[in-house]
Amino acid sequence: MEIQLSSHLAAPADVVWDSASSMTGVNRELMPLVRMTYPAGRETFSADSVAPGTVVFRSWLLVGGVFPVDRHALSFESFDVSGGFVEESTSWLQRRWRHERTVSTSAPQQCTVTDRLLVEPRLPFARPVVRWTVARVFRHRHRRLQQRFGTVEAGGL
Repeated sequence: MEIQLSSHLAAPADVVWDSASSMTGVNRELMPLVRMTYPAGRETFSADSVAPGTVVFRSWLLVGGVFPVDRHALSFESFDVSGGFVEESTSWLQRRWRHERTVSTSAPQQCTVTDRLLVEPRLPFARPVVRWTVARVFRHRHRRLQQRFGTVEAGGL
């Protein structure tokens, strides 16, 4: 299944990218729905700190920040410090979790964040629930980005 969302934000791409490339920023987008755990020293990501195709760390996904529901093996196919990554991970529930995020300048002091997800549940009958849940979580993430950085009309870019 594939899901794609974009938000036009009233903030420079580098500021938004600094948030998107840190676990604090990721959890700020996810909470209060979900929180991802991470080991000490893995707060931020950089091209030097991720080797393509290797597991960076394993993370618990905690509903409401408390209850574990999945174990995620986070790995990247690519990581571009100028504003994008391709995460290619697996989890106990997802055979494939591909999350492509780009943060691109759209005008002075404005950027566009685009998330594209390709998800393959391990249990095929779970597809409708997974699709609904992933879409809801990423709509929530984009609302949180919009609340934090402000929005601009797509036609105003």
